[in-house]
Amino acid sequence: MMLGKVAIVLALALALVGCSGSYEQPRYTASQTSDGFEVRDYASYVVAETPIAGGTDEASDDGFRRLFDYISGQNTGAQEISMTAPVTTAPQKIAMTAPVTQQKGEGGAVMRFMMPSSFTLDTLPKPTDPAVSLRTVPAERFAVLRYSGSWSSGLYEEQLATLRAAMARAGLEATGEPIWARYDPPFTPWFLRRNEIMIPVGGG
Repeated sequence: MMLGKVAIVLALALALVGCSGSYEQPRYTASQTSDGFEVRDYASYVVAETPIAGGTDEASDDGFRRLFDYISGQNTGAQEISMTAPVTTAPQKIAMTAPVTQQKGEGGAVMRFMMPSSFTLDTLPKPTDPAVSLRTVPAERFAVLRYSGSWSSGLYEEQLATLRAAMARAGLEATGEPIWARYDPPFTPWFLRRNEIMIPVGGG
């Protein structure tokens, strides 16, 4: 779950737009806050996404670079697209059909960039890299745990266990795989970083 050279690229990309509070993030409303986590209802949004082979540094590097190249102009309109937050990763359970999110599972993972809300699926320029695709993520409800600290797999697994235990106490059942969201560049001090784990719980 750690990033390698992609951290350098992410640092440069996010440095161009400043801290995480200065660029667009997914819209949501918090419907419940308890036991250290929130239940959030996210609006639908469009993403660019690419499959990655797994949780290795090299796979994350490749996935991030493909998506960053897309928003930097490797698309049918040679158009630059604004960076957003977070970068997310989530498990890939089925073959890709055609969004930074990273998710691991059978067949690897998928990394996503949310597209700015000024675009729709129809108005976005098409990727020239066949490994990058565009799709609409439907509105969904998530249990979300926010934490600061490093991007180590150990800390991620610890926080994931904390969220799952809190969900069990609240009587919430997961309806999908966890998503790991990172909002800040790697040069941000570890104690100031915003990291989140998002587990779908249905509804929304």
